[in-house]
Amino acid sequence: MFHNPETAINLPQRITVMQGQVYVGTGANEILTTVLGSCIACCLYDPLARVGGMNHFLLAEPSPGSGTVADQNYGIYLMELLINQMMTRGGVKSRMKAHVYGGANMHVGMTRIGDANARFAKNFLAEETIPILRMDVGGESARRVDFDPVMGRTRCRTVEPVAAPAPKPVVAPQTGGGEVELF
Repeated sequence: MFHNPETAINLPQRITVMQGQVYVGTGANEILTTVLGSCIACCLYDPLARVGGMNHFLLAEPSPGSGTVADQNYGIYLMELLINQMMTRGGVKSRMKAHVYGGANMHVGMTRIGDANARFAKNFLAEETIPILRMDVGGESARRVDFDPVMGRTRCRTVEPVAAPAPKPVVAPQTGGGEVELF
């Protein structure tokens, strides 16, 4: 088979944004992608500059008085980093639009980290006057998000619990219970 560049399909490069990361598009044909549980991914886009990016954070912000410094695990750090990196690529904060995904509460009976993360993202964006165009947060299911940073389009798919691997029970070794005969 011969390769004809005129009929070749230019597939986008898939960039995976992992927990604790920020990625701002380069202007090339890229799709940013991530998988979320209780984490949040915020996709920001400036439609005039045609620049966008995504972050993926684990926790909203350190507890007051904890002595913990905000780092790549915290939304407060990664939101600022995303905005600043977009501005270095020509984005203007007053034109930015947001899409927010994730924030599921994956395990019943545990701290509702997903709710806290979603609340933080909404409040942060409101304080920065960045409108949220699309949001899919909460629930109990994981999500896969794809984002086109040039066009500002997103696709969010819920991963149904039946598609997730079932937890495997751990069998504890028996600790005695038998008779011992001494010689």
